[in-house]
Amino acid sequence: METTKLTLYYLSSCPYCQKVLRALEELNVKIPIKNIHENDEYRQELIKIGGKSQVPCLVINGKAMYESDNIVKWLKENYKK
Repeated sequence: METTKLTLYYLSSCPYCQKVLRALEELNVKIPIKNIHENDEYRQELIKIGGKSQVPCLVINGKAMYESDNIVKWLKENYKK
């Protein structure tokens, strides 16, 4: 089985991002998280991947997924306890 490569782009002040971070913590999923406010390179990466700087954005094997509800649902389906 191939490993899924995940990265989360977020802003610490965003309540939707906090929702996704809580889900990651609850599911005990450890992935790279990149705060686009603290590092402009992360923001540029995000724009290059998804065409916009919207957060939260979970990048799954190079493809961007937006919307906290969709991200949380995907995480719960793929990382069941």
